[in-house]
Amino acid sequence: MKTTKLASVIAILAALFFPGKAFAQTDPGVRNNTGVNAGQPLASVTANANDLLFFQTGLAQFNEHQTVTGDNPGLGPRFNLDSCGACHSQPAPGGTSPASGIFPTVGPNPQSQVIANGVVNGGTNTIPYFVQVNGPVREARFPFFFNQFGNPNPNAPNGGVEDLFTVSGRADAGSCSLQQPSFNIARVTNNIIFRIPTPVFGTGLMANIDDSTLLANHAAQAVFNRVGISGTFNHNGNDGTISRFGWKAQNKSLIIFAGEAYNVEMGISNELFTQDRPLPGEDQMGSGLPANCLNLAGVGYPEDITHSDGTTASTVASDTALFSVFMQFLDQPTPSTTSPGGATSIANGRKLFSAIGCAICHTPSLTTQASHLTPGLSNATANLFSDIEIHHMGVGLADNVSQGGAGGDQFRTAPLWGLGQRIFFLHDGRTANLLSAIEAHQSSGSEATLVEEAFDLLSPSQQQDLLNFLRSL
Repeated sequence: MKTTKLASVIAILAALFFPGKAFAQTDPGVRNNTGVNAGQPLASVTANANDLLFFQTGLAQFNEHQTVTGDNPGLGPRFNLDSCGACHSQPAPGGTSPASGIFPTVGPNPQSQVIANGVVNGGTNTIPYFVQVNGPVREARFPFFFNQFGNPNPNAPNGGVEDLFTVSGRADAGSCSLQQPSFNIARVTNNIIFRIPTPVFGTGLMANIDDSTLLANHAAQAVFNRVGISGTFNHNGNDGTISRFGWKAQNKSLIIFAGEAYNVEMGISNELFTQDRPLPGEDQMGSGLPANCLNLAGVGYPEDITHSDGTTASTVASDTALFSVFMQFLDQPTPSTTSPGGATSIANGRKLFSAIGCAICHTPSLTTQASHLTPGLSNATANLFSDIEIHHMGVGLADNVSQGGAGGDQFRTAPLWGLGQRIFFLHDGRTANLLSAIEAHQSSGSEATLVEEAFDLLSPSQQQDLLNFLRSL
């Protein structure tokens, strides 16, 4: 963010001392959340007392910090953080990775504070090198398994999440003793990639777009193949329909998305993922978790269940179901019409966004089907700026991880709604500068190369208008 601020100062000084001359554009930076409804429920949910109760209960559970035993049992044996909301907090619950110093209410990267806050034991855990106080929340993956010499084996693809921390040494973890993954070896051998949290605003609308609508939009894109756009869909292996959640659209539904995250990111077994999760190497090429690291909560499996002794509908629901309801009922963010740069600049930027081809993949809006959940999801306009397709993004962004039908350089077109309030960009959070994120779309093998080159040919003032438009979303 310091680089962005410095560039802004240079631009201001240039305008003062060299009026009338065109200078390089700058990322306007993260908008504050004044007048923006990010993190709010759909209006139809607010109007229904029962639906609102489910939403609020899901929100509370989303923000709750989990423990190994006690009132919120199940954390571990391995995990990335102990709360959904800690990772998905920018600019509101359901968002993406936070960082220090952006807004007064946003503290340091919570992963960097797990030892200081007593979430993990400092005698058995260290903070990985890629977790920075001012950096993004991250998960790590090794694209390939290591061979007996400690080198990545290109013939043994991995790609599973390597959880950062263990519960070993915590007072509620018993005698469970586990080592953290070999992140430094992975770094030296160039066998590590990262992911940051995807925002979940408006995901109920995304879930409710029929396959036929997506396929029709894909067919309409065919005329643009001349500029290299040729996306496809990731399909669910069970019923063959289009999957749509996650960086590679690897998850079919929000309930699966929630269940996987609970198990993978926090180590909590649930009715969709019913076992404690070892590391990929422990499970696929080893012996699994040791016996003294199983059933740490002492409640049996799965740890998160539907509660038959609940007294209300919301107390009967499992945590996983409540997470899903919370995400289903989250409204899409409301864009700004005046900030940054003013209404004229934003309008010009929106036209340029389409003119140079960005809107081919970042489809501005799609219409949902009828909903049985709440009227606000029925036949609604989802302003997601995504085609939900996976596209080849070239060697510059490739992570060599395959998920479902998505290969090592394929990623789902990231929805852009709410982009104006995001701090970090791209799947791994490698940059906090929107201009750098746009430039990263150009590399060998990327379907977006010609479109990015069209952006490069715009005048500085046109580029600034486009950046202002994106930050208005």
